[in-house]
Amino acid sequence: MTIAWHLFTPWSALIGGGLIGLAAALYLLGNGRIAGISGIVFSPLRALVNRRLMAAEWSRIAFLLGLLAAPWAWQAFAPLPAAQAVAGPLPLTAAGLLVGVGVRMANGCTSGHGVCGLARLSLRSLVNVLIFMGAGFLMVALLRWLA
Repeated sequence: MTIAWHLFTPWSALIGGGLIGLAAALYLLGNGRIAGISGIVFSPLRALVNRRLMAAEWSRIAFLLGLLAAPWAWQAFAPLPAAQAVAGPLPLTAAGLLVGVGVRMANGCTSGHGVCGLARLSLRSLVNVLIFMGAGFLMVALLRWLA
């Protein structure tokens, strides 16, 4: 394996990570809630099914709209990186469903546990992040070995 050093962009990665941390901190300070994306996505959907959209769901919807608008804001400063799927629709769908099951089993996603939980020194989040990362490393190694 070789590293493509010409694609290494530490400053944009540092700025992006700082913006993620700032958004998570502002969300926590403004709403008193953790900026875990799975919970933010699931709560308004559950409220719509129950036909009870409360004020808290509106702030979550605004947060999601901000996430969706981010690529257009990014384009004001730099071109978007090229996206390329290396799998077909069936494996991508299966992967998405498995991630959804894992998120429910772990009681949160990588943003909730990795960004917010680790910042709060949560042992449960540390265990979940270690499992997320370990499973990712294992899967990459397995797929490279099979290829």
